[in-house]
Amino acid sequence: MNRRYAFVGLGHRAQMYVDALLGDWSDTGEIVALCDTNRTRMEYYNDRIAAAGRDRVPTFGPDGFDEMIKDADTVVVATVDATHAHYVCAALDAGRDVVVEKPLTVDAAGCEAIAAAAERSTGRIIVTFNYRYSPRNSAVRRLIAEGRIGEVTSVHFEWVLDTIHGADYFRRWHREKSSSGGLFVHKATHHFDLVNWWLNARPELVFAQSELRFYGGDNARARGLSERPERGQGSPGLGADPFILDISADERLKRLYLDAEHEDGYVRDRDVFADEIDIEDNMSMLVRYDNRALLTYSLNAHAPWEGYRVSFNGTGGRLELEVCERSWTPPHAAIDPSAASKEHAAGAWEKLVLHPHWSEAEEILIEQGAGGHGGGDRLLLDDVFRGPGEDPLARQAGYRDGIRSVLIGAAGNISARTGLPVTLTDEGTRLVPPAAG
Repeated sequence: MNRRYAFVGLGHRAQMYVDALLGDWSDTGEIVALCDTNRTRMEYYNDRIAAAGRDRVPTFGPDGFDEMIKDADTVVVATVDATHAHYVCAALDAGRDVVVEKPLTVDAAGCEAIAAAAERSTGRIIVTFNYRYSPRNSAVRRLIAEGRIGEVTSVHFEWVLDTIHGADYFRRWHREKSSSGGLFVHKATHHFDLVNWWLNARPELVFAQSELRFYGGDNARARGLSERPERGQGSPGLGADPFILDISADERLKRLYLDAEHEDGYVRDRDVFADEIDIEDNMSMLVRYDNRALLTYSLNAHAPWEGYRVSFNGTGGRLELEVCERSWTPPHAAIDPSAASKEHAAGAWEKLVLHPHWSEAEEILIEQGAGGHGGGDRLLLDDVFRGPGEDPLARQAGYRDGIRSVLIGAAGNISARTGLPVTLTDEGTRLVPPAAG
């Protein structure tokens, strides 16, 4: 079936889906409309559509969203995280299918609204958790499901973001917790979803702590960094300070953001050591699951390398995955970390080792595919645009998966603020705040 797609939110996240529909997945559907707060960004994508030999499509501001989706079968939502719930619910109430970038939303209220809309709608939701499709992560799911380490009893998961990728969250709207939910939601939703999916289990209890220790004004002053520029463009440190983004050096960033500032005032290259930052950069969490498995999780956003380590202890052995996505961060590399192909960076490697009880360790071969995330992005796009087909790994994620991953992060934010554990009920889809006092 040739479906009609409308897009809301035309920042850099939308490009993977736009380019897919203009390229290898063009036989599955067409783009019929664009919606954003900024017409310059919409024109950037209309130029891509025209360059692919297609007719330019109508553009709408947010107040025209309801009108825009009248001609669509599916709405792709890639807006600021805090606005996801509004657009997802509106699309579902109009009977449209929804493809939504992670995180599904940023808090318990948004989760509740989306769940209610999904239950009353004929439309369906796909949440794009591309990390499920990465071959290394799929291999972990397969080994656990096959019982190669028996019943999983505990998981240790450490994720480190380097001073290219990690720093970038502190330049953009993500540094405002009201917009992104902080890194426990915006970034770690990927990681929590992986654990939920790997274990095929539901979270029940969350306890967390978090701090802003590296970025932000107070930390900069404590380390003797004073008189910081408000933004990168035009600052005296541009080209010399590795924390100052040169937004004009990347043509795509320039067109999407620098050339678009006059419309909405959004500045994409703000200083990572500003006082108004209110998200954390060091975070830790404990999670108990309904199958009695325990998760210990940590996230650091100012590491010298980027990647993750995850270990699974089971009744029959242990499974260890180590991934280095970028081995070091050269100071001249502050262009666009979120768009960089980290998997192909110098020094990248991965290793998956199975340690059965009473037997020698076995390194598991990870089969790679073509494209981003070891071929995982292509598999994701196939699921989004062609349908999942028969997938024994059940990688396509629905709204309940999105809710569970968001609520672990939202519970972490509450726990870190109150110092108390937070309970999740209804198979991890409802948050119960701790009692006051």
